[in-house]
Amino acid sequence: MKIIQLTILILIISCGIFTWACAEPPYPPAQKTPLPFDSNRAFEILKKQCEFGPRPPDSEAHRKTKDYLFTELKKYADTVTLQPYTSEVDTIDDPPQRKTLHMNNIIAEFGSNHNETLLLAAHWDTRPCADRDPNTDNQREPILGANDGASGVAVLLEIARILKATPPPRRIIIILFDGEDYGKTTDQMFLGSRYFAKNMGKWKPDYGILLDMIGDKDLQIPIERFSWDANPEFAAAIWQRAEKLGLAPFQRKLGYRIMDDHVPLIRAGIPMVNIIDFDYPHWHTLEDTVDKCSPKSLEVVGKLVVNIIYEGL
Repeated sequence: MKIIQLTILILIISCGIFTWACAEPPYPPAQKTPLPFDSNRAFEILKKQCEFGPRPPDSEAHRKTKDYLFTELKKYADTVTLQPYTSEVDTIDDPPQRKTLHMNNIIAEFGSNHNETLLLAAHWDTRPCADRDPNTDNQREPILGANDGASGVAVLLEIARILKATPPPRRIIIILFDGEDYGKTTDQMFLGSRYFAKNMGKWKPDYGILLDMIGDKDLQIPIERFSWDANPEFAAAIWQRAEKLGLAPFQRKLGYRIMDDHVPLIRAGIPMVNIIDFDYPHWHTLEDTVDKCSPKSLEVVGKLVVNIIYEGL
């Protein structure tokens, strides 16, 4: 990853000094322009996930969603792999019961012939309880997660289509984390990213970007502080690129420190930045529904990530 621009030394040799002819320097082949990000297609992917209903681990909707996402990624990726794991967690019952969850990260690879690897991540599960709902009667019900889960996945699936049509100039790993939103406390959340951080193997990236809660109609994305604390140059480069592209929802100011799937990877030594709009009034409530989301917001984030993939930082 080249966050800091390198100075390119250009040696200019006058042909008249030498008796041999100067050959013109070789030029790299022109990079094909990627397909534009289709916000309407992305929004349909968001809606499709929500049609399965709430998608907490071990539910029927969760299993159907896994099959759907795996099948969709198979259309585009060089390889798609399920990374299964189990986790012992406490249920939301009162008193809580100990339970073994069976989960899967979904990992898709593109451009496997390149050395530099960019990880793009989102979580595909949804929370089993609406614990932030203002109506206490709703707080034990599972959320639909249109923004909190489905939005990031929708952007990445649309990007997968673009990567298929225009092979990327770097290796791209798309990972959809499971078990991000399960537990009552953060100790029992981010289960998929914790597992992946310990079992990266051949998928170990050089750097990565996490997308979470990026579908809000009133999209405002400051720099998440854990991202900034760990990798300020990386974070600054992303927000500078957004500014260059005229993407106004990206605000060049520091926001909250947010525990999320990027933190286990940062702790494992992977530079990660979380793109997230945490000022979302429907977070962890039954009101996190499709009508709160916007194709335009998906397009803002998708356009930035596509540009980073093909242009670098």
